[in-house]
Amino acid sequence: RSRHLLKYTLHPLPARLVFLVRKKTGPDAGQLYAMKVLKKASLKVRDRVRTKMERDILVEVNHPFIVKLHYAFQTEGKLYLILDFLRGGDVFTRLSKEVLFTEEDVKFYLAELALALDHLHRLGIVYRDLKPENILLDEIGHIKLTDFGLSKEAVDQEKKAYSFCGTVEYMAPEVVNRRGHSQSADWWSYGKTFFKILFLDLSFQKCTKLGMPQFLSTEAQSLLRMLFKRNPANRLGSEGVDEIKRHLFFANIDWNKLYKREVHPPFKPASGKPDDTFCFDPEFTAKTPKDSPGLPASANAHQLFKGFSFVATSIAEEYKITPITSTNVLPIVQINGNAAQFGEMYELKEDIGVGSYSVCKRCIHSATSMEFAVKIIDKSKRDPSEEIEILMHYGQHPNIITLKDVYDDGRYVYLVTDLMKGGELLDRILKQKCFSEREASDVLFIITKTVDYLHCQGVVHRDLKPSNILYMDESANADSIKICDFGFAKQLRGENGLLLTPCYTANFVAPEVLMQQGYDAACDIWSLGVLFYTMLAGYTPFANGPNDTPEEILLRIGNGKFSLSGGNWDSISDGAKDLLSHMLHMDPQQRYTTEQVLKHSWITHRDQLPNDQPNRNDTSQAVKVKQTYFCAPSKCLIPNNAIAYVVSYGLGHRHGLDPV
Repeated sequence: RSRHLLKYTLHPLPARLVFLVRKKTGPDAGQLYAMKVLKKASLKVRDRVRTKMERDILVEVNHPFIVKLHYAFQTEGKLYLILDFLRGGDVFTRLSKEVLFTEEDVKFYLAELALALDHLHRLGIVYRDLKPENILLDEIGHIKLTDFGLSKEAVDQEKKAYSFCGTVEYMAPEVVNRRGHSQSADWWSYGKTFFKILFLDLSFQKCTKLGMPQFLSTEAQSLLRMLFKRNPANRLGSEGVDEIKRHLFFANIDWNKLYKREVHPPFKPASGKPDDTFCFDPEFTAKTPKDSPGLPASANAHQLFKGFSFVATSIAEEYKITPITSTNVLPIVQINGNAAQFGEMYELKEDIGVGSYSVCKRCIHSATSMEFAVKIIDKSKRDPSEEIEILMHYGQHPNIITLKDVYDDGRYVYLVTDLMKGGELLDRILKQKCFSEREASDVLFIITKTVDYLHCQGVVHRDLKPSNILYMDESANADSIKICDFGFAKQLRGENGLLLTPCYTANFVAPEVLMQQGYDAACDIWSLGVLFYTMLAGYTPFANGPNDTPEEILLRIGNGKFSLSGGNWDSISDGAKDLLSHMLHMDPQQRYTTEQVLKHSWITHRDQLPNDQPNRNDTSQAVKVKQTYFCAPSKCLIPNNAIAYVVSYGLGHRHGLDPV
């Protein structure tokens, strides 16, 4: 069961899968919400798509006459939407109790409903299921439109939808005949809803002509006739809501006051205790509320609902997060998040670091005053879902950063992790100029053992470098090292799959990554080799100085030439040089695996290695680590002869499968 469910107390509501819930924790503790529950396994593919669409629309919509989505989360088998609890029930229930509406009553509800539909249409959304059952009343008596399961996004007057969906009695003719429909279909349903509320039936649906009762005003009859035009282009509202507003039926409506909810509703639902449900159908409210774990859904359903979670808040602008430019803007995909607001739980402090797609800050937990780090990711720049999934699966390893919590405000994702007070491995290298062989071996052992664990799980990190390896505390013991920043990590879906995306940090990138013809976990070994070299030398093997450009470094990597002799290398053991040569082999097939690195004598006999630090030239500036980049897919930065050298080893043939 999801931890999110522990925050709610269940009460019955008038639907088989809707509960009245009370929030237990957080600033909104005690607040009543409606919780819509859906079983993933029982949803057909079409219904899964519609459920995801409903959630996406609710996230996008913010209007006084449309129900608000406060939270969304999921368990392995179920989906949960936490919505406004509207104590007044729905208009249909009131009609079923034979409570008649006057024409003036209906005018009020229709006016608010018109504003709600107009807001949806402006967002390119066709509602497609307008009926009294989907119009709720709040405790004051204002309407709220709900249930967006049949709505369609990205449809304007120039485009059409063709699905046969909705409630038959309220469907427009163009929906029934499947010739394509647009937002005008909602105005037909709007007229049918008007008719239903006034007359309690839709008796004209089988007739060729619409008969009007004599007691109905001329203006009301005119409105209905203009809404029931079979040609959508001639239907009132087809050119926008202003056509509706200008009709004589609404002549006495002050639309500005109406939008501000300053017009008093004609009917106020009976009030009692906040959790009273006597405005709802007792068929459902009399039942005992139960919510059991659902059966796990298929892998396809899991993939579809990736990004279902949501929290209705936005605090990034308040903290003025530095915008980060990118030429490779990815689609917005949301991920599983905590059903709470980040700003309610944590206080943001100073920057810890700025990356290519994110900002890392120190933060303090408000309740405990404990310090943490939070990585804030702009979802329009980078899809964080893979990073979250990997950290949730493998973050319990003692040398992998622990993910404490995840928050999503719609635009930014907040990953709360341990605060690594010992700083970066890079800082320690720069401070010491270099490591002794004993210290370097201890560090390499811990990191390689952790990477070996990841590779056994089918995870490739793809961005191993000193700035992504941190110490938990200031003791700087090798055991306290943790690998951080899994923003470019990839879970291989096939046993022998290849990766294609050329993401890299110039100093640490493997040559096969630059080729853009497929690479695998061996790229991590190359990066570990560069890290190993840097710890011993105090500078990276392919950088000659602090003014080197990424292009110059990449050209040297393509040639695969680096020095292990002369100068300070004369004092380095042959064992270290042998291991380096195998880790920095140009051929990924001949390059050592993590298992081979861990079995090398320089690692297994590290207690016999010298622990002194020989004097070295101050060339540590050359280790300066740039941000991780995406290489342009059409451009390759390594020489043709180097490409031929790497291609000759046949990485793709070694796997025998298509790249992924």
